[in-house]
Amino acid sequence: MVEVIGVRFKKAGKIYYFDPGQMKIVKDDYVIVETVRGIEFGKVVISNKKVDEEDVVLPLKKVIRLANEKDKLSVAENQENSQEAYRVCQEKIQQHNLDMNLVDVEYTFDRNKVIFYFTSDGRVDFRDLVKDLASIFKTRIELRQIGVRDEAKLLGGIGPCGRMLCCSTFLGDFEPVSIKMAKDQNLSLNPAKISGLCGRLMCCLKYENDDYETAKKQLPDLGEHVKTPYGKGKVVGLNILERIIQIEIPDKEKVIEYTLDELINEGVINTQATE
Repeated sequence: MVEVIGVRFKKAGKIYYFDPGQMKIVKDDYVIVETVRGIEFGKVVISNKKVDEEDVVLPLKKVIRLANEKDKLSVAENQENSQEAYRVCQEKIQQHNLDMNLVDVEYTFDRNKVIFYFTSDGRVDFRDLVKDLASIFKTRIELRQIGVRDEAKLLGGIGPCGRMLCCSTFLGDFEPVSIKMAKDQNLSLNPAKISGLCGRLMCCLKYENDDYETAKKQLPDLGEHVKTPYGKGKVVGLNILERIIQIEIPDKEKVIEYTLDELINEGVINTQATE
């Protein structure tokens, strides 16, 4: 077991683990740490805790120190400078007539690098742009092409549900989402109804997917014939989340609703098949 703290560098960003050393660091503290990008300022989202060595990549970087007010002022200043850098870069993109959409600009905490995030439908030759930016800002310049999901995460917005986007509020990582998940949940396959602001399938299709997959293994399929106390019937309806099955009994000319537990207790469904 190793002792770690979890740090985020952006709202809803990925959580990175660091070695707190002898420091007792609590949630919502701000810390200064060393990363592959250099010295960074981050917010603690997980206080000191023990985790298995297999769950982290060793060796962990140590926390340099707790952040102070001067550090916070530096971060605020960097954010202001980022806005000016955004304006300058937009002008240079237009001057060079580049087919790219600037999304965000970020100064690293130590001001050793300025990162420009952009989207584009193809490859962009931005060598001349980098030269111009380097001559203006007198520091290292990085242009990073991102996807449409990352763009939505950076910009934020309101989803079809009326709430702030999941990716910009709490999702640290994007998980794979497939059209099969929408089919399993009996959702409309109209792209306009199952796509988010980014134009990709909504991340929330993943949330209930495991429960639907478990339920589908437990419940009979639509059209399947089963025996009931009223005789043989055909499954004509399924409420997967509530585990309710509608069975049509031809001899009785009616549709009967059963819960999964009732069918198991009456022997209609084998318990072993639901495990």
